Amino acid sequence: MIVTETGLGFPKRRGKVRDVYDLGDKILLVATDRVSAFDVVFKEGIPNKGKALTGISNYWFRRMGGIAKNANIAEWPEELKTPELEGRAVLQKKAEVLPLEFIVRGYLVGSAWRSYKKDGKVHGVELPAGLKENQRLDEPMFTPSTKAEVGHDENISIAQAREISGYTDEAMEKSLRIYDEAYRHAEGKGIIICDTKFEFGLVDGELVLIDELLTPDSSRFWYKESYEAGEPKSMDKEYLREYLMGLDWDRSPPPPALPDEVVNELSKRYTEIHEAITGEKIV
Repeated sequence: MIVTETGLGFPKRRGKVRDVYDLGDKILLVATDRVSAFDVVFKEGIPNKGKALTGISNYWFRRMGGIAKNANIAEWPEELKTPELEGRAVLQKKAEVLPLEFIVRGYLVGSAWRSYKKDGKVHGVELPAGLKENQRLDEPMFTPSTKAEVGHDENISIAQAREISGYTDEAMEKSLRIYDEAYRHAEGKGIIICDTKFEFGLVDGELVLIDELLTPDSSRFWYKESYEAGEPKSMDKEYLREYLMGLDWDRSPPPPALPDEVVNELSKRYTEIHEAITGEKIV
């Protein structure tokens, strides 16, 4: 069953790929099978995408509990135990969300590479000369950004992040520890986590992880074998972006139709990374 829309009797906010329900002191985050690229949502759903994202997130939340608590609630009300939500939804305590995204980068790729090419710096930090695209950094970098309500997030320095939130240092320490633990686990499964973003909030005055954690929608994943061969192959939706960049499309709605082979390949990659990381098949 491909789920691209969910309907429950609670106030709902429809994100690009998730439906978020307000349950008073709790929120329900439903990972649908919708897919987006360049801020445009496509008509076609990706089989198993929502369940893959939820299963991966829940795996990491459990594994990282010794480093950072999370807002997840284990006991669900009976009215939420439906086939439509099974395996694709997370119930969390409502948190005071920190207005930052806490990004950790282990490789010089994406916006970090573009910034380095421009002036040799990433988020204002000067890096050694002569680095190459996709190169592994000597140490993972903590690179925060603002969380924009409208438009695009803005990359900022750690000092600027501290001015925005007094919890920046605690979140930075936890983010770097989680990335290190996740990187070593994934590498043993043949996966490289290039970078990822974390979101934190406050519940009863305590800093906790919220939203999702170390998924293919919040991280860049490469097949380790392909990286070692010199041609990094993504396990995430970068495959979709690369396909779209080869089309005559201006990245504005309406989006082009996705052919079956693209939909199936995306589904395969989400499924592969879920099984590799969690050790379990999607039900």
